[in-house]
Amino acid sequence: MAPMTLPHRAHSPATELLLVACLVGLVVAARLIPHAPNFTPVVAAALFAGTVFRSRALALAVPIAAMLLSDLLLGSEDWRIRAVIYAALILPVILGIWGQRFRPIVALLPLALSSSLLFFAASNFAVWAFSGMYPLDFGGLVQCYVLALPFLQNTVAGDVAWTAALFGSWWLAQLWIPAARRTTASANSR
Repeated sequence: MAPMTLPHRAHSPATELLLVACLVGLVVAARLIPHAPNFTPVVAAALFAGTVFRSRALALAVPIAAMLLSDLLLGSEDWRIRAVIYAALILPVILGIWGQRFRPIVALLPLALSSSLLFFAASNFAVWAFSGMYPLDFGGLVQCYVLALPFLQNTVAGDVAWTAALFGSWWLAQLWIPAARRTTASANSR
C-alpha cells in the first residue's frame, strides 16, 4: 500500500470541473439539510479545492459558488456580514494552495484547524461590527467572541471531519482507479 501523502492534484480540466460540481453540490446539500450549527463542508471543500485543483480560479470558485447558491435558497443576513464570510472562505483556498508544497498527510490537520480559527475570527468580527447585537467597543467584541465559543466546537469538528472525508475519499480514489484500470487492462489482454 502506498504511504499516505497529500493527494495528487487533479489531472485534467474536465476532472476539475466535475470536482467543482460535486463539491458545490455537496456544500449546498449539506447547508440545506438539517445539521448541527456550523457542521458543514464549506471550509473543507475550500481547503480541498485549493490543495487539489491546478486552476486557482476554479479553486476560488468552489466556496463562493456554493455559498451563493445556498444563500439564494436559504436567504442571508446583512450583506456586509456575508461579504466578510465570503472573503473568509477564500482563506482556506489560499492555505490549500500554500499547503501543496507539503506532502505528508499531517499537514492537513494544521491546515484544517487554521482554516477553522481564521473563519471563526473573521465571521464573528463581522457579526460584532455589523449586526447591531453588540456594543461597538472592546467589551462588545469580547462578548461576541465569548458567546460564539459554543459554535467553535462544531466548526472545528465539522471542518476536521469533512476534511478527512474529502481527502480520504480522494486518496482512496487514487488508489482504486489505477488498480481498476490495471485489472480491466489485464482482463482485456487475455
